[in-house]
Amino acid sequence: MLTQNAIALLQDLIRLESFSGAEDRTATRIEEWFSSYEIPFQRKDNNIWATNKHFDIQKPTLFLNSHHDTVHPNQGYTRNPYSPDIEDGKLYGLGSNDAGGALVSLIACFTHFYNQENLDYNLLMVASAEEESAGKKSLRYLIPDLPKIDVAIVGEPTLMDLAIAEKGLVVFDLSLKGTASHAAHPNEDNPLMKLPKLLKAIDELEFDKVSPLLGPVKATLTQVNAGSQHNVVPSEVNMVLDVRVNECYSNKEIEQIIKSSLDCEVKARSLRLRSSSINPDHPLVKAGITLGQKTYGSPTLSDQAGLDCPSLKLGPGDSTRSHSANEFIFVREIEEGITFYINLLNQIL
Repeated sequence: MLTQNAIALLQDLIRLESFSGAEDRTATRIEEWFSSYEIPFQRKDNNIWATNKHFDIQKPTLFLNSHHDTVHPNQGYTRNPYSPDIEDGKLYGLGSNDAGGALVSLIACFTHFYNQENLDYNLLMVASAEEESAGKKSLRYLIPDLPKIDVAIVGEPTLMDLAIAEKGLVVFDLSLKGTASHAAHPNEDNPLMKLPKLLKAIDELEFDKVSPLLGPVKATLTQVNAGSQHNVVPSEVNMVLDVRVNECYSNKEIEQIIKSSLDCEVKARSLRLRSSSINPDHPLVKAGITLGQKTYGSPTLSDQAGLDCPSLKLGPGDSTRSHSANEFIFVREIEEGITFYINLLNQIL
């Protein structure tokens, strides 16, 4: 019954638009789940959280988290993104795979353990908002209101394999300055003519520390913008550099390397989206391996970036389906996900 209720919850969530920053209706539906199981909960904006019945501040806390916001549906959809149809074992709908399946599976797992006494860990369940946009009212906004977290499971589609490391992200705005002028006149300070040297420097950026799980730091130039008229030399060239950071570097270290390597103005948009990891010898990881799952390093970003504790990314669904047209998750993946989460926690609780 718990599993069937979780699938029904996911179908209800799919029916409700829940774009980042506008998840109020899905937050209310999640509240209804906790109320139906007589589980006290709290809400801050569109973030919902609850603790197990016998929470003991003397015990370490295991954090269970996934998000209930979605991206906007892309133009490739041929199905109604808000119609949670089940066909050939697939549950379709926007947010079904990313990360509705993981969310309802974790909520079901938390509900399973809610009343149990004498657990070795407290349980803290959070259904968070604004993950897709890394918004101001996302998980990091909620952290100061929560009990101390010792270890975390963040629910994202991983095919139930154990993502024991995750790359961080720093986005840099680069500005190459020059002197504006009419194109007909001489100009020895045209910023566009300085661009080849800067592009070469970006291509030759070196980050010596290579992670065995996440590989090297990856810096990618993703945007270049300059000029507005054919007869005007622009005063600057603006660029965006996307840097995916392994766990060998802090974001501050990455910022220092970029600033010292590039001859232009460099401004990091944020240094808060850190890389994440958990020791492969952690009991949670060992338990997952015992249950037959493999470990790997994830290149994609999640709410782990806002945590300061060891964290494991784990959930039903396949990351390659995320943000795709006609998004879906297999019903069996949810069923197996709930069972796996419960079996995993049974080994450490």
